Amino acid sequence: MTYETAALEWTDTTRMWLIERPIQVAVYAVLALVLRFVLHRVIDRATRDVPDREPRLLRPFKERIPAGARDTVIGQRRSQRARTIGSVLKSGISIVTLAWGVLQILTVFDVNVAPLVASAGVVGVALGFGAQNLVRDFLTGMFMLLEDQYGVGDIVDVGDAVGTVETVGLRVTTIRDLSGTLWYCRNGEIARVGNMSQGHAVAVIDVPIAHSASVPNATEIALTAALAAAEDDAIADSVLEPPEMLGVNGVTAEAVMLRLTVRVKPGRQWAVRRHITQAVLTAFDEHDIAAPFALLSSLQASLQD
Repeated sequence: MTYETAALEWTDTTRMWLIERPIQVAVYAVLALVLRFVLHRVIDRATRDVPDREPRLLRPFKERIPAGARDTVIGQRRSQRARTIGSVLKSGISIVTLAWGVLQILTVFDVNVAPLVASAGVVGVALGFGAQNLVRDFLTGMFMLLEDQYGVGDIVDVGDAVGTVETVGLRVTTIRDLSGTLWYCRNGEIARVGNMSQGHAVAVIDVPIAHSASVPNATEIALTAALAAAEDDAIADSVLEPPEMLGVNGVTAEAVMLRLTVRVKPGRQWAVRRHITQAVLTAFDEHDIAAPFALLSSLQASLQD
């Protein structure tokens, strides 16, 4: 080999390692970064919250909250839901673009990536079998966020736990029940959700009267008391519609049960029910509407005499 041939080969090798391949690596790196940036911008635009408009990403999904019930809290929750979904999508895109860029750079250095891809496929299958529950929890969490089944602050019934939602994650939802116990519920194990905080709620008030009491008189007094109680400052902001008297709901050996219903804001049905029940019972005492247990006590007293 002559000196000129060796110099020419050395020059070609040097040019390939110092010029061509670095340029190729830079091109793939720039392409990966640009692709990641563009896709992130698309996701940001799709999840951006515009006043009085649903984020674009959430428009294909049904919103379970009536338009008349929307307020600042609901808007914040909607924005939080969109941001969470966007964050997950951006993380996935970052991983995919990074993997693509690394594989392309390895091919520049004549590395056979086929065994790596095959090995990754085998590892992925193995992890898929071993992490089926994790994948199910993740996918269920994604759909829960997309469909807005519940959010932080909602009062829900998920079967084993009933209480207030404290955190909503892609794998686990935490619920605080009335006794203060914090339940960790895996999203994939939640088969059904009863949300008591979406749209509106109904306060159901059952008041008993004695069989000897006049039912028409008792229903009129109860409705009057309920209407007056609904205008009290303590619950007036929570009441959406005036109380409605449904009438006799049941008759037992001990009492006749009257039922009223009130449409209220979500999560306020229990406070409204307590307040109106107290007002109705007070009105019954003022108008001498006999209570079933009071009548029973008087009968027992007369028998003892």
